[in-house]
Amino acid sequence: MTDSALDQLHPVVLHHIANSLGWPGLRPLQEAAIEPLLNGDDALLLAPTAGGKTEAAAFPVLSAMEQQQWKGLSVLYVCPIKALLNNLLPRLESYTGWLGRRVALWHGDVTAASRRKILLDPPDILLTTPESIEAMLVSTKVEHQWFFANLRTVIVDEVHAFAGDDRGWHLLALLERLTRITGRPIQRVGLSATVGNPQDLLAWFQGSGQDTRPAQVVAPDMPALPAEAATPPAGDITLDYVGSVANAAKVIASLHRGEKRLVFCDSKQLVEELGASLRAKGVTTFLSHASLSVDERRRAEEAFAEARDCVIVATSTLELGIDVGDLDRVIQINAPATVASFLQRLGRTGRRADTTRNCLFLALDEQRLLHAAGLLSLWGRSFVEPVTAPPEPRHIAAQQLLALCLQEGRVGDQTWAEHWNGLEPFGPSAAPIVQHLVDSGFVDSDNGMLFIGPEAERRFGQRHFMNLTAVFTAAPEFVVLSGRTEIGRTDPMLLTERVEGPRLLLLAGRSWRVNWIDWARRRCFVEPADGGGKARWYGSVLDGASYELARAMRDVVLGQDPPVQLTERAVTYLAQLRETAVDTTHPGGTVITRAGDDVRWWTWAGFRANATLTATLAGLTDEKQRFNELFVRMRPDLTPQMWATHTSDAAQRLCLPEIDDKALRGLKFSEALPPHLARTTVAQRLASTERAASVLNEPVRFSSRLDR
Repeated sequence: MTDSALDQLHPVVLHHIANSLGWPGLRPLQEAAIEPLLNGDDALLLAPTAGGKTEAAAFPVLSAMEQQQWKGLSVLYVCPIKALLNNLLPRLESYTGWLGRRVALWHGDVTAASRRKILLDPPDILLTTPESIEAMLVSTKVEHQWFFANLRTVIVDEVHAFAGDDRGWHLLALLERLTRITGRPIQRVGLSATVGNPQDLLAWFQGSGQDTRPAQVVAPDMPALPAEAATPPAGDITLDYVGSVANAAKVIASLHRGEKRLVFCDSKQLVEELGASLRAKGVTTFLSHASLSVDERRRAEEAFAEARDCVIVATSTLELGIDVGDLDRVIQINAPATVASFLQRLGRTGRRADTTRNCLFLALDEQRLLHAAGLLSLWGRSFVEPVTAPPEPRHIAAQQLLALCLQEGRVGDQTWAEHWNGLEPFGPSAAPIVQHLVDSGFVDSDNGMLFIGPEAERRFGQRHFMNLTAVFTAAPEFVVLSGRTEIGRTDPMLLTERVEGPRLLLLAGRSWRVNWIDWARRRCFVEPADGGGKARWYGSVLDGASYELARAMRDVVLGQDPPVQLTERAVTYLAQLRETAVDTTHPGGTVITRAGDDVRWWTWAGFRANATLTATLAGLTDEKQRFNELFVRMRPDLTPQMWATHTSDAAQRLCLPEIDDKALRGLKFSEALPPHLARTTVAQRLASTERAASVLNEPVRFSSRLDR
């Protein structure tokens, strides 16, 4: 560590780093972040999981707080999930305490009494979520002009988790409104693990200050990320095929006894089923997913952190930087959707000096085995997905105009765009959306001013407009209670299915008999049962594999093994898969196959490209337009001549996918948009015109049976 970098930190902070923490020095990221953050620059701090990003941001910001004598609420620390905020609180309480400063927590689980205390006497740092910031801004109980008047810096943890969906646009819009309230630029500090496009992410994160504020990516601990790598990244990675949840439980129960194991699953249902199977085998098992109660998750995570020979089974809720103690192993059931997600999970291990990062993949079927092999092939090339904000967030612009009307009471019909400081899509381009809000009664207009209208009151006014503070749609769930103790929440569809005998639920890894359902209050009362419980959550279908992942899966079918250890079972089933799929792949282009009336175009192009191709080739595709990430189903009477005629100019006339009402309902606030704009927004998000055009320009091979 250079003396010049250390000398810029406040002496009290330096003293406690050496004496309270006992650190001999700072990590490269922590040292490199000091100067830009003390200068007030915007920054994106990149480091692997457990790389000290929180301290890299906190130490310079706390030093600036003292050196520049900031008063009142001067720092917001924003996280994507409440559990991460809860986990950070004790650490930041310690750091702020060095300087006689205070930190507080504000999210949906914080009591009303605690919030009132914060409003009366604001802390120096507030840990919160974007949804809670929105709730503060629209609340009549918060004098936001006073409460946020001293705000200087916003630190956003796991910023990549925001940027990839609509919560990122919501966050940017909130930061612009806060900038307007304070009347000064607010320093933006993003913390992230590996991303494929850090400069683009930083530029997006700066919002309206992109061209005017100094900014830099700080990443001394991160390796270069070439598209191809001569050798795979380091790590003890194994891919196995187990074929069922029961077999996965058997493997986990028999391997690594005496160690602490974190198992990731791709659904809450799988978490419950695997958790129950492990407990049946006598394994000390804890569960964590979003439909478990706060107390249930917290008890599980605390017990797991303190135990040794145990397993915690979780969805992505534990993927982010939550401390779950001294972890030995990560096990992945099937595969995550992205390499970036895998890197987050892999980074939970190997934190001790005598250990290496490790992950055991257990595939439940051949398709998921192929998915995992493709993902690990991408990882072996040092590929990481770029983080890209969803296009055309018109529905967020509508939400923001309504929220601004609540915040200000009345907004000028010619000046509303100024509250976002010129940031698109919340600027003048949103004028047609504002006009629609007026025409449809969501907003009233009088004497040059806009204010909340009756339609907004009707659709969003419940519970003081709380439904307007979040830009994601939460599925309706019933609270499950055993006596007065909340266990979690279940999908109402599970409570309406026809069953023979008692209705049994599986929740928190245990079976429960349903005694009574309070339909009006969405409550379900249960008692313990001996077994036989069922878990299921019905939600929207994910987009499926990306183009890059689908092409990597094709490479595996063509014979490329991922650069990891393959068990004998994995080798055997990969060989069987390759033999079965040999007619669907060719290194020189795409393939069209026929099995009776089942004609498929094997594009290996990913879900979004195939959605675009299905819409573009409407005359050639199956009437039901069925497709997935690997193929597009074609009409049964397709011939090579028909193909040539219909595709000769297809790359120049690409169409957006057709959007049904079910897909439209997944876009929150779509009802506040003109119908054609709402459908176009969803269609643009499901499309990949660039990849679709690329596939259309590739050679196409027909099976010999189809040629005849």
